[in-house]
Formats: sequence, C-alpha cells, structure tokens
Amino acid sequence: MSTVEMEPLTSGASNRIIPILRTLRTTLVFVHTFILSLLLFLIPRRRRHAPPLSESQPSSPAKKRRLVWRRDEEDTIRRRTLAEGLKMGFDHDDDGDCRCRGTTSLFFGVRRNALFCRSWSPVSGELKAILIIIHGLNEHSGRYAHFARQLTSCNFAVYAMDWIDLHNNCSFHNRSWWSDGLHGYVPSLDHVVADTGAFLARIKSENPGIPCFLFGHSTGGAVVLKAASYPHIEQMLEGVVLTSPALRVKPAHPIVGAVAPIFSLVAPRFQFKGANKRGIPVSRDPAALLAKYSDPLVYTGPIRVRTGHEILRISSYLMRNFKSVTIPFLVLHGTADRVTDPLASQDLYNEAASTFKDIKLYDGFLHDLLFEPEREEIAQDIIDWMVKRLNTGLEDANNLW
Repeated sequence: MSTVEMEPLTSGASNRIIPILRTLRTTLVFVHTFILSLLLFLIPRRRRHAPPLSESQPSSPAKKRRLVWRRDEEDTIRRRTLAEGLKMGFDHDDDGDCRCRGTTSLFFGVRRNALFCRSWSPVSGELKAILIIIHGLNEHSGRYAHFARQLTSCNFAVYAMDWIDLHNNCSFHNRSWWSDGLHGYVPSLDHVVADTGAFLARIKSENPGIPCFLFGHSTGGAVVLKAASYPHIEQMLEGVVLTSPALRVKPAHPIVGAVAPIFSLVAPRFQFKGANKRGIPVSRDPAALLAKYSDPLVYTGPIRVRTGHEILRISSYLMRNFKSVTIPFLVLHGTADRVTDPLASQDLYNEAASTFKDIKLYDGFLHDLLFEPEREEIAQDIIDWMVKRLNTGLEDANNLW
C-alpha cells in the first residue's frame, strides 16, 4: 500500500510543555476534589437554615432540571420534524431499479437505551458477508445509504446503528424511529463500544454462519477499534474497516486537554463557543457539503465538554495499545484530512500485531472519504479488501483439512 511523506503536526516545544501540563492537571484535580468535598459538607447545613420558599422566589433545582429536560426534548422533536421527508444521503436509484430492500428497526442497548437502526440487503444472489456501519460523531446512519446500495449490489448485507441516545425517549414518526438525546452530547464512548458489541451479537444470532465485518468512520472508527480489542467481539468478526479514524486527537490548546477531565464532570454539556468557528472542510465535493450541513440530524454546533473529553480519552487509550491490535483491518485516510491525523493511521498500521492488515492513503483527500467525488472508487476499495479477506479465510480453512 502507498504511503506519503508528511511533516509532524507538533513542535519540539510540546515536549517541554507536556510535563508542566501534567503537573497542572494533577493539581487541578486535587483542588476540584477538595472543593466538591467542601460543598458536600456545607450544602446540607445551608438548607437547614434556609427560609421557606415563597411564590416570588426562584424555582427549585428540580423544576430547573425539568425545564432543561423540556428544552432538550423540544430540540429533539424539532429535529425529527425537520427530518421527516428529508432525502438522506445520495440516491442512485431514481430510475426505479430496486436492487436492495431496506428496513428500519429499534435496538435496545446494554443500558436499555433505544437506538434507531437501518438495514439493506440484496434482493437476489448468495449473501457474501455482512458489514455493520458505525457512523462518525454528529452524523447518522442515513448518510451511508449510497454506500449501502453499492455494497448490496456486490451481495453484501448492511446494518447500521444510530449510536447517539440519551434519554431513552423514542417517538414514532412516519413509520420511522429516531434515537433521541441532547444533540451532540456523548456521555460515554464506552457505552457506545458496549452497544456495538451487543448489536453485533444480535446480528450474528439472526444470521448464523454469515461472516461479519465492522466499519467505523472517524469517532466511529475509534469505537470499532476498541470494540475489536475485546476477545469476545473479535471472535465474531472477519475484520474491521476504518476510514479517517480518530486515533490521535489533540485539543485546540494543551490547557484544554489539561482541564477537560474537570469540566467534563462539572459542566459536561457546556459548549466551547469558539470551537471551529470558521469550520473545517471535510469534503472536496460542494454538493456533499451542502447535503451534510443542511441535514437537521447532523450536529453542527460547538463541541460539548464531555463529548470532547470522551474522544480524547478513547484516542489516548488506542494510541497506547496499537501493539495489542490483532484483528485483521483496513485503514483508509486522506492525506489532507484536518479533522483526524493520517499519521496516526500510519502508526496503527506500522505497530499493530495483526498479520492481515492494509492501509491506503489518498493524496489530497479530506475527512469524509465516502463523500468525496471519488466515493465509489473508495467504496470499491473496501469491497475488494473484504472479498480478499473472505478468500484468505476460506483458504486457511481449507488448509486445516
């Protein structure tokens, strides 16, 4: 596979700053713990001496919390209403030629959280394998309909799960379920990893004997790679495909990374208003950009504190464990990606212990590879790799006999 020469993304000064920041973070964590302990000691005493509330006084904390939840639910309802009738992704079947059948369903995760799911399957021919799509941060599975159609035309079935869900509130709209929750808020990526494993197990039980692959984009790629590190999940898979995975993510400023653990506990839903104010291009196709940023189900606001901390945490874990990766994988990255680091994908390929691994770097391509002008060629690269992996697995099985 081809590689490219790229300059390091960090300066030499970072080696001098990092030890200072680590000390600062330790100090801040200690101060934060002390303040919380002090507050827990003082709050009950203040409540005992507080005068009774009158009608003119502010609402109770419980009422304020209900008001926040109500605003969140109103936001969810507004998004679902806007999404009704919206044409998801790219439709290549306008000529009426239906080569796949699609279904929607509801899947309950490990915390009994309701998640909206889609599936596409070929209408004829012998099924080669199943690909399970784990989308990136701030998007949804409907954006991959064009990719799913190309896969079904090659006799692959496709499943996808909208993994962002918070309040376990699902409503029925036009025969479709939507995973609800505060837009752009991820309380724990470990929960997403667990839901991914449970979703895979259900699909395997419904399709015995059919090989399965996991596909993850960006943050979804990090989720897939961590999920595949668990032996009980790895043994259910033939391999994983990663596009622009979030393997080395750095905050806009080192101080942000130092204080993120504290703020993720104190104000997890707070948004960094100045984050990505100008926006970062993710595709060279203007039509794809327009489709993405006019989609009401795509979150385009500033990143939330807990969400950012979760991404930093999972990427840090993965970087420390590249050498432990044994799952067969294909990693794809654009060299001009400004959202995730293509050099980290190269490091994964170089360090992983997997005996069946491949990498492809696309010169000048941006972050959303499957929404670049060359999307069909990239999708074909993925299909070809899965076919190669299936053939290798068949040869290995024959050699055992």
